[in-house]
Amino acid sequence: MDPDRTEGSAKNLGGKIKEQVGKVTGDSKTQAEGKADQAEGKIQNTIGGIKDTLKGK
Repeated sequence: MDPDRTEGSAKNLGGKIKEQVGKVTGDSKTQAEGKADQAEGKIQNTIGGIKDTLKGK
């Protein structure tokens, strides 16, 4: 498995947690950062999946 997939999944999970913390605390900046982290993680995970496919794994 490509490291980008692992890192992307972790970043996505961290973003979800950050978004929830922002919701609970009423901090819209933290909430927005969490959503951005999730999007970045999804993209990184997709890139890792493409690399795996190209490597034939």
